[in-house]
Amino acid sequence: MKKPKTKTYKIYRGERILTILIVFLLVTLPICTVLTKAVLSETNISVEQLKDKIEDQEGKNESLSMQIDELASLDKIQQVADEQGLSYNNTNIKNINE
Repeated sequence: MKKPKTKTYKIYRGERILTILIVFLLVTLPICTVLTKAVLSETNISVEQLKDKIEDQEGKNESLSMQIDELASLDKIQQVADEQGLSYNNTNIKNINE
């Protein structure tokens, strides 16, 4: 008794390359997606840390600006002049107009 012939399909070179390419893409695309999301997450964390540092520095700058305004006030200048033994003489002050 003869066995029935089974048909064999020959896989051509182009089909083999195409199959390998599809399998490669199916494996690498999810990996690339995960890696991209991880890098994005790290970047977002860095951005938030920098925002916090900027807010802290802005607070310090505002505090220092207030201290400058306080030290530059006329009352403070008069107090320092009195401590140094200087006197306030209005006739020695000259106004410069441009």
